[in-house]
Amino acid sequence: MTSTPPDTTGSPLEEMAAFRMKIGGMSCSFCTATIDKAYGRIDGVFEVGVSLAHEEGLIKYDPSKVTPEKLRRTLEDMGYTYRDPEKLRSFDEDGAELRREGGRLVVAATFTIVSLLLMLFGQWLAIVEIPLMPWLLLTLALNTMFVTGWFVKKMAWASLRRGILNQHVLLEFAAFAGIAGGFLGLFVLDNFPVGDFFAASTLVTTYHILSHYASLVVRTRSSQAVRRLMALRPDTARVIRNGEEIEVPIDDVVAGDRVRIRPGESIPVDGTVEDGVSAVNEALVTGESMPAEKVPGDEVIGGSINQTGTLVVTVTRVGDEAFLSQVAKSIDEARSLRPGVLQVVDVVLRYFAPTVLIFATGGFLVWTIVPALVGDGPNWNRALLAGLASLVMGYPCALGMATPLATIRGGGEAAQRGILMRSGEAFQVMGSTAFIVFDKTGTITRGEPTVHTVLPAAGVDPDEVLRCAASAEMNSEHPLARAVEDEADARGLELLDTTAFESHTGQGIEATLDGSVVLVGKPTWLAAQGLGLGALDDDRERLEN
Repeated sequence: MTSTPPDTTGSPLEEMAAFRMKIGGMSCSFCTATIDKAYGRIDGVFEVGVSLAHEEGLIKYDPSKVTPEKLRRTLEDMGYTYRDPEKLRSFDEDGAELRREGGRLVVAATFTIVSLLLMLFGQWLAIVEIPLMPWLLLTLALNTMFVTGWFVKKMAWASLRRGILNQHVLLEFAAFAGIAGGFLGLFVLDNFPVGDFFAASTLVTTYHILSHYASLVVRTRSSQAVRRLMALRPDTARVIRNGEEIEVPIDDVVAGDRVRIRPGESIPVDGTVEDGVSAVNEALVTGESMPAEKVPGDEVIGGSINQTGTLVVTVTRVGDEAFLSQVAKSIDEARSLRPGVLQVVDVVLRYFAPTVLIFATGGFLVWTIVPALVGDGPNWNRALLAGLASLVMGYPCALGMATPLATIRGGGEAAQRGILMRSGEAFQVMGSTAFIVFDKTGTITRGEPTVHTVLPAAGVDPDEVLRCAASAEMNSEHPLARAVEDEADARGLELLDTTAFESHTGQGIEATLDGSVVLVGKPTWLAAQGLGLGALDDDRERLEN
């Protein structure tokens, strides 16, 4: 994020207004710096803040000198797009933008590949003689620059006329240098690599389009992490009011409401269980694959899955205080963290573009002035190649993209997996981490229960125990029932027909198999039914611990 400090000279703070906007089209730290400079030069703008991670800008200004319309128009004149900050983009809109930019990249990449093939077979290897090859390469270069890459021209001109040197300006210097060199070779200089210069123009423009697309993919996927997380929460909730159950939008639920959640539904709110017993999948919160048994008085978290019984929950937290909202906020914070190395990159980028232009100009002058001074005359071939090489090799988008996009992507990916970064330095130290201490084993499991061991009583076949348990669990909705069935299926066991079934929520199940009653459940419940584990109890405790 870049930020211009406030300058309130001659304007009291109470007169400041704020203009917030979503910005489309940014790709690296150069973009944030460009927008920052453009607004900072407007009379009446006091403070500018631009975030690449959030694709947002916040402008503080004097409304007597500047209007929101002018601020919006300035952004669009720079070649970026304005979006309403209050409107959340849909996945379809993201997909449409990715397809549009991806199509532009495919066209540019095709032009580049054709140019390289022409150069490879027609000039470098001299396998075939291609008629009018320089003109074919010129056509490809002009199409790449002025059709596919026209949006870059607009952004470069908008920056240049404001006196701002950035990656767009450097790209256009390189692209036009290639075109100029090619034309000099066609009409002025002899034995000049015309095709190389035209192909260079095509290549650098395509590389910029690739950088733009890569940045868009990373930022889009990272921002979608927040929306996927919030999508875990249902849009509506069944609220019990005045003795009646009504379905209301989730935003209308308030603390103190009583909400009913049926088996298989996502829990829409944070709250306390008032009535009912159920198993709840809280892997989102704890990382534990085992569902947690919930009884009256226990807390539940919005976004977790109610699996077996019906619950009535009293709402305790809503809106920004809810767990999912807090995690979404942490994801956003993680995406915008600024490790020390990124601050160094920002400092380097301030001087990078002018330095590249100085070196390119210097290379050109050395090969024109020095040979002339010694009596050999200007070496135009080397001069043009030196200048173009400096511009092409000095293209800065990779430098401006690498660190911030890695931070954005890393923060989003980590948060989706329940790892919340609390400081920018965390990204730097993770690479040198030698040991990690976990506070609970659930965070390093596969995320789903499986059968590890079958302990039968003396003289009983383990497969028979598993077959009876899986047959009884066929009608159960409990996730552990699926694990038992999967293990029986993996061993190729044929299950028995169930003639009666009863579920004891939070305790176990009772089923009748071939006339025999089979109970599967918690040890305490089995003991209450007069079915103690006896000698197996020690083995159970050993395996559990």
